[in-house]
Parts: sequence; C-alpha cells; structure tokens
Amino acid sequence: MSEPVRRPVPRTVPLGATLIAVGVVQFTLAMAVVQYEYPGYSDFANYISDLGNTVTSPWHDVFNVSIILLGVLAFVGVLLSWQGFERGGTRAVGLPLLLLASIAAVLVGCFPENVNPPVHDTVSLLVFAPGGLALVVLAGGMREGTSWHWFRGPSAGLGAVTLLSLAYYVPTQTNNTTWGPGLIERLIVAPILLWGFLAAVELIRRAREPSLDRRLGG
Repeated sequence: MSEPVRRPVPRTVPLGATLIAVGVVQFTLAMAVVQYEYPGYSDFANYISDLGNTVTSPWHDVFNVSIILLGVLAFVGVLLSWQGFERGGTRAVGLPLLLLASIAAVLVGCFPENVNPPVHDTVSLLVFAPGGLALVVLAGGMREGTSWHWFRGPSAGLGAVTLLSLAYYVPTQTNNTTWGPGLIERLIVAPILLWGFLAAVELIRRAREPSLDRRLGG
C-alpha cells in the first residue's frame, strides 16, 4: 500500500480552518443559550429556526446574528483553506457547494421564519441540500493514496445522513406529516456542522506536519 502523498500546505489554510471551526463552535453555543432562554422549547417538536423567530424567541437576535456569523466565517474559511483539500473535480464542485450553503446561512439570519417565510424556507433548503451534497462529493476525492483517505468514510456517511433526512423532511413538510420535525431537522444540520469542525481540525493538523517533500529534503 502506497503512502499518502503530502504536499506543502499554504499558510492561509490553517487560518481558514480556524475560521470554520470558530463559526461552528460559536453557532452551536448560541443555539444552546437561545434554546435555554426559550420557554417550553423542544428539540423534538420545534424547528431550529424557531430560535430566530422575532416574536416567540426572547433571544432571537443572538441566534440570527450567530447564524449570519457562521455563514460569513464559513465562506471566508473555505476560500482560505481551498488549497488544503485534494485537487480535482470533487474539490471544484464540492467547495463551491459549501460556499453556496454559507451564503444561504447568512440569508437565513437576515430573513427569520416569521418575517418572510417563503424566502426563509428557500434559503434554508439552500443550506441543507448543497451542504449535504458537498460532503458526499468531497468524499469522492478522498481516495486511497491521498492524505485525506481516512476521512472518506466519515465524510460520505455524514453527507448521507443529511441527504436521507432531507429526503424524508421535504415531502412530509408539504403534507404536514413530519414526525418530530425538530429532530429530523437536526439530523440534517448536525452532520454538516460536525463535518465542518472535523475538517477544520484535520486542515490545521496537516498544516502543522512537515510535507513529504521537506521530510525527503526536497
């Protein structure tokens, strides 16, 4: 079995990865805090976007600002860390999908569910679908012999959870028959957030390791 090829990592990569990780962590904490302040909130029955509802959520500003910040940090982070991912068609398709999802996340915060429901629903879908698809596409480039090969299974698995949950969520929303809408929505979002944090950690780790060329004295 051949050793994974390691190329020098540009200095922008760890910075971009740090921005992605910070975005995920601050948003996760913001959700927990806003949920705590929301009377009677249920992970099972309430949508994530209920936390940003300007009428029913006491700390809606915290949630909406946090998801906007998540989108901005993720967008800039992906651009800065671009060269840290494996070259090829999967990167050329997968990372733009993440950029699209990041822009949509900003718009989710700009258009809370009760302010403009049609726009909110559309941009939410543009977070979910491109985000999940990006994970599966990027997994395709994490082949044996690349330094990302160990992450192929987790990336594909997390993407599959998002897409399968979304496939259940969308039609049942239309028919108003979703079982545990809050739970299903979290099965859509959580894998994307987890992937973002794990990928950021891997990018930082790889940036700290000497490249194969340097170890060989090249």
